[in-house]
Amino acid sequence: MANMNQLMKQAQQMQTKMATLQKELEARELEVSSGGGMVKVKITGKQEILEVKLDPECVDPNDIEMLEELIKTGVNQAVKESQDMVSKAMSKVTGGLKVPGLF
Repeated sequence: MANMNQLMKQAQQMQTKMATLQKELEARELEVSSGGGMVKVKITGKQEILEVKLDPECVDPNDIEMLEELIKTGVNQAVKESQDMVSKAMSKVTGGLKVPGLF
């Protein structure tokens, strides 16, 4: 029975650490660029896009497709890096244990 109590205590501690970490990660920001810095995307650990900045040189009214591709690439890279950041931080708390429903 003592082992079960110890296990419950450890689970509660991990839950508290995870809740704290989730709040921290939501506040963290990353800035990712594509097209050699022509497009910059700022994103949170909650995968919310905060800002998209375009270098005026990449805005060519005759080549909208290139601009769309640069933006799509920048956003996708920002989301991936944000997810990687969250995954790495969470695995430190969970010891690599995959916990469903976290981010």
